Amino acid sequence: MYEIRVEADFAAAHFLNDFHGKCERLHGHNYRVLAHARGEALDSGGMLVDFGVLKGALRQVCAGLDHRNLNDFPEFRSNPSAERIAEYVYRRMREILPDAPLWAVDVYETPTSRARYFTM
Repeated sequence: MYEIRVEADFAAAHFLNDFHGKCERLHGHNYRVLAHARGEALDSGGMLVDFGVLKGALRQVCAGLDHRNLNDFPEFRSNPSAERIAEYVYRRMREILPDAPLWAVDVYETPTSRARYFTM
């Protein structure tokens, strides 16, 4: 089994409606996003997926989130948690690269707090 990972980042604001504490107020994060592809077969060039192709798709999705209020996105249902952001990035990347063996997306709100969305 092979796995590759690419990374991108974006800065955005959000607040959590169903949370009681400081995160219910508008605040921002410098999000770090990792996309993982996994598979058993390599292409004729010896690659699972070209790093540039995977990174390009990830950067495209992150660019659409950058310097935005994530609560404005209907996909997050007014609660743009790291979990929902990870799923959003995963699904958008799937739309861009439907045949890529995308396995998981990690979203870090801080260096020590991560959410992952993946498929089996």
